[in-house]
Order: sequence, then C-alpha cells, then structure tokens
Amino acid sequence: MATDEPAPAPAAVAPSPAGGDHSPAFSFSIWPPTQRTRDAVVRRLVDTLAGDTILCKRYGAVPAADADPAARAIEAEAFDAAAATGGAAATVEEGIEALQFYSKEVSRRLLEFVKSRSADAKADPPSEEAQPPAAPEAEAAA
Repeated sequence: MATDEPAPAPAAVAPSPAGGDHSPAFSFSIWPPTQRTRDAVVRRLVDTLAGDTILCKRYGAVPAADADPAARAIEAEAFDAAAATGGAAATVEEGIEALQFYSKEVSRRLLEFVKSRSADAKADPPSEEAQPPAAPEAEAAA
C-alpha cells in the first residue's frame, strides 16, 4: 500500500569541526609507548640480532640465548633515555618527538652493541680448544 505522505527527512548531521571530533571520551597518546609496543620492539630486536639480517652478516649473529637479554637491555636503556629527555609529553607533537628519539636510541644502541661484540670477538684470540692440534712430526722434531 502506497501512501501519499512524504517520507521522513533523514536526521541532520552536524558537520564535525575542522580538527575532527574532540570528545573528552577519546584520548590519544603516542608517548609513552604501551608495554605491548615495547615488547614488540624487543621481539624485533631479538630477530634482528639472531636472525639472517644484513647486520648479522656484517658483524656476526648473536646466539638466541644472548640476543634476548641484550635486546631487553637495549630497549630499556633507549626507553629510559627518551623518558629522561622527553618526560611526560604534554602534546602530540612532543610525544612524536619523544618517540622519534626513542627509535633513534634503539637503533644507535643496537649498532653499538653489535659493533662492540664484533670488536671483542676480533680482539679475543681463539682459545686452545678451538685451535687444531699440532702435528705429531712438529712435536717430535722439537
């Protein structure tokens, strides 16, 4: 059955302000990162240290048993450094700056770690166990 009554007009939607909806129920904070994000950074560092990466090919892979504590230390030190300089970011821009600093610190500390580990490995002479045994003729001649 068709009626001659006009359909109701759709409810008017007020346009949102130029910056979007700034309702107090929504809160956005980029700094500090959540624990879940920090854990993801640690997992990625472990993969980078122990995996098949360019870094490992150049400086040598880190055994998985050593990679996890090293990754946790790198992340924690970078976070502490960023927190000390960025503190509690009052604005999104300050949060972005703190997050960028944190990211750069993670990268810098990762590179320092693999370089120092590589330098230590080159500086340490091979142990007696790692060297092949002397030929019996050489011992007899002495």
